[in-house]
Amino acid sequence: MAVFIPLSQLTASSAHLAEALVRPLTDAEERDWKRRGLCAQTDPDSFFPEKGGSTREAKRICSGCEVRAECLVFAMDNDERFGIWGGLSERERRRLRRGELGATA
Repeated sequence: MAVFIPLSQLTASSAHLAEALVRPLTDAEERDWKRRGLCAQTDPDSFFPEKGGSTREAKRICSGCEVRAECLVFAMDNDERFGIWGGLSERERRRLRRGELGATA
């Protein structure tokens, strides 16, 4: 799935995310990012909060993760319906698909 992000919405911090959104991952990259993710070293319940629960902790962890872009690409490509992936909630990922959310979210 390709996601269009207007160039005017890109910042230096979102450039890596934008590149990952348009470039497919190799098999090796897809396996590797999952091992390097900060979420692999954290309580998974933070990333799958109960309905109405806080996503703040998961998003804080994601904000410092080096594989955030790869994680988001995986979620978008696989239509993940639950949890925080790449720092975005399911609702935010839906908005991104519809073009309502910039890459700087």
